[in-house]
Amino acid sequence: MCQEFSRRLGPTLGWAAQLSRCAMDARVSSYDVTPVQARLLLYLHRCGGLVPQRELTAFMRAKPSTINGVLDRLEEKGLVRRSVSGQDARQRLITLTDKGRQQQARFAESFLAIEEAALRGFSPEEQALLMDFLDRVILNLKEELRL
Repeated sequence: MCQEFSRRLGPTLGWAAQLSRCAMDARVSSYDVTPVQARLLLYLHRCGGLVPQRELTAFMRAKPSTINGVLDRLEEKGLVRRSVSGQDARQRLITLTDKGRQQQARFAESFLAIEEAALRGFSPEEQALLMDFLDRVILNLKEELRL
């Protein structure tokens, strides 16, 4: 690869993200879920196990029809349940089932293992500094995109 191209921020972040996704894909595939499904289950767990479908769609940055398909498959596997909000019948709520909670715990372990591998050899101070730099990159890009 051309050295000048590879030392730019965009390609470097893209390559790191691609390698991270590949490592994660390999781990979660053994649990009979896709990486997208695993990410959705982890988000549900972080939010207390109950999230409006509209919020999931925004978090995943996907079309509602795409999220419906992902949820269909997760529901078939018994990992989530859909219901209608008691306060607003137009709002659908997504609930993590007990089976889904068990699965997401396995994914969380996998994500941590990948993170540990990625940060191998970094001191705690270097890890904190890296996260600070990446947070700053994210804020700058959010400002650029007006998010």
